[in-house]
Amino acid sequence: MVLFVQTMLVAALSLAAFVLEAFALIDALRTRADAFEATGKLTKTKWVIILAIAAVIGFIALPYPLGGGASTLWFLGLIAVAAASVYLVDVRPAVRQIRGGGGKRGGQMGPYGPW
Repeated sequence: MVLFVQTMLVAALSLAAFVLEAFALIDALRTRADAFEATGKLTKTKWVIILAIAAVIGFIALPYPLGGGASTLWFLGLIAVAAASVYLVDVRPAVRQIRGGGGKRGGQMGPYGPW
């Protein structure tokens, strides 16, 4: 019973990590290339390559109930999650400000937030 719970927990965490990596990749693909250059970050091509490799590693590292069960890739899976997290926490907000998606619900931005 404990083994089953552990297996399902690892499967759920691995699936969440893969979804995070796939979301970061799709977001990078949908963003204009000039927005990356305007923020002073890596180019769009480099981020897409990094995030595509991360998504592939995340897919391969899915455990047995979801994928092939390459559990020996757990360390590479951590690096893949770190790459997607850096994109989502650092690059995506900067790029969204350039492309005009910084405000919530299309509202105006005041000095202390949306109004």
